[in-house]
Amino acid sequence: MVEPALELAVAWGPAGRLVLTSLAIMGSPGPATISLVAAGSAHGARRSLPYLAGIVAGTGVVLLAVATGLTGVLLAVPALRDVLLGLSAVYIVWLAWHIATAPPQSGAAASARPPSFAAGFGLAVANPKAWVAIAAVFSGVRLAHGVSSDAAAKVVVLSGMIVLINVVWLFAGASLAPLLRDPRRSRIVNVTLAVALLAATALVFV
Repeated sequence: MVEPALELAVAWGPAGRLVLTSLAIMGSPGPATISLVAAGSAHGARRSLPYLAGIVAGTGVVLLAVATGLTGVLLAVPALRDVLLGLSAVYIVWLAWHIATAPPQSGAAASARPPSFAAGFGLAVANPKAWVAIAAVFSGVRLAHGVSSDAAAKVVVLSGMIVLINVVWLFAGASLAPLLRDPRRSRIVNVTLAVALLAATALVFV
């Protein structure tokens, strides 16, 4: 599987390398993707679509911030950087608690309100992995000679990858839903996802 993917990336040139790199870095488990698995498994794909849309929109904002150089400006101010990272950590801990304590799908979760667009948007913007991963992917490949045209091309390609990656993670979570009817099994999975969410976030801060 790896060799054909590499051959395809080489055949596509810089665009292929950008796609492959984004799959490896942006598509790896992180706060947003793990939360999508949790939402899909607890509420199903259809009911979690607003949350998915919020994740995609918020990650798009991060992508635009990276493309326009705003990320460098924000991180250049130590005090502001610390505040932003602190707020991100608090938000993700709160989200992990809600995932860990979510009821099994066969019980109260059937009528519980799924996470909203605003919750997804907030997590995507507060997600430190998104800022680090997108900045790394964005600076790793050049698609055009001009600065503006290069940035625009990367935004188009990476926007498509953001949608694809997050949709796949949501449906992966939704595929677990039939297995989580049992309250005990559901609790174990929810707590595991919450711990994974915290661990993925901690790796970014280390």
